Amino acid sequence: MDQQQAAGVRTVGVATDATAAAWDAFVAAQPGGSFYHCHGWKTLNERHLGHTALFLEARDGTKLTGVLPLVLTRSRIFGRILCSMPFVNFGGPLATDDATAQQLISAAQDHAARMKADYLELRCAAPLDTSMQASTHKISMTLELQPDPEQLWNKFSSKHRTAVRRVYKDGLSVVSGGRELLPEFYSVMQHSWRDLGTPLYSPQYFEAIVDAFPAETRLFVCRRDGAAVAVAFNGYFAGKVEGMWAGNTRAGHDMNANYVLYWEMIKDACERGFGRYHLGRSTVGSGAELFKKKWNAEPSQLYWYYHFPRGTEKNIVNVNHPTFHYGISAWRKLPLWATRMIGPRLARVIP
Repeated sequence: MDQQQAAGVRTVGVATDATAAAWDAFVAAQPGGSFYHCHGWKTLNERHLGHTALFLEARDGTKLTGVLPLVLTRSRIFGRILCSMPFVNFGGPLATDDATAQQLISAAQDHAARMKADYLELRCAAPLDTSMQASTHKISMTLELQPDPEQLWNKFSSKHRTAVRRVYKDGLSVVSGGRELLPEFYSVMQHSWRDLGTPLYSPQYFEAIVDAFPAETRLFVCRRDGAAVAVAFNGYFAGKVEGMWAGNTRAGHDMNANYVLYWEMIKDACERGFGRYHLGRSTVGSGAELFKKKWNAEPSQLYWYYHFPRGTEKNIVNVNHPTFHYGISAWRKLPLWATRMIGPRLARVIP
């Protein structure tokens, strides 16, 4: 193992595939551990997206005390970004104590300089004790679950319950499963994300995620008259549900299919014994945030920290920046055959 000596008897090194089981067991045991910290993302980023993954682990002697998954993305458009974690909702250091977290952060900064990254980005679900620049423009909408979903239902506003019932009356139904639902999922997603102006990953990438995490992923498809109108892809780990990707067709949007889709996913999570549901990352004040609040989800602040190894602040990738508006507008107008061909190549470099 490639290690660099830290304070006292503690070391920070680069994890190998041989320690994957110990890594995941550590993540599952930590209060802040998430699906996005799992070791399986290392291979997914390396093999299926073509990036360099650097998963750091801290040890006190032989005892694992902290982990920090990192991925270096490279492109002519966006530069070199060392991020934890790109392509998912968050990541960041996970440690048993503040001193270990600081050692992991310091090691990440050293690696960012060594790898000639334009900047280091740590996407965290909790604040760090650091002097790094922080952005707080993103939140995670979190719903506390109950074993009996009716307890949640009864706390919704009467207006929201009526809206959900109305959509059910339009003949919508939801099925859940795994790999067998990927064709329907991808078909809806390519329409939905094209209309949003967002490039989509390849179908093979989603297949690889399901294959890497068969017990930790579940797909949901909302249908009307046999046709898929809304879909979602969730992760399940250590008692928490992570809303990762979702989309709907224009018809699904017009009939408010997400009301049925989200309620069926919430019921499923309750009945399977999960305690918390992160409904996904949202921009503060966005329509997505307002929709998720209807389910009584509460905003949890996300903290994105930045370090610039060369001492000069670089332009941070932010799709909400006016610079990207022209590209987003143009993408919405492209035919599906074009977005299918170009999309995966772009999506893999937009962290």
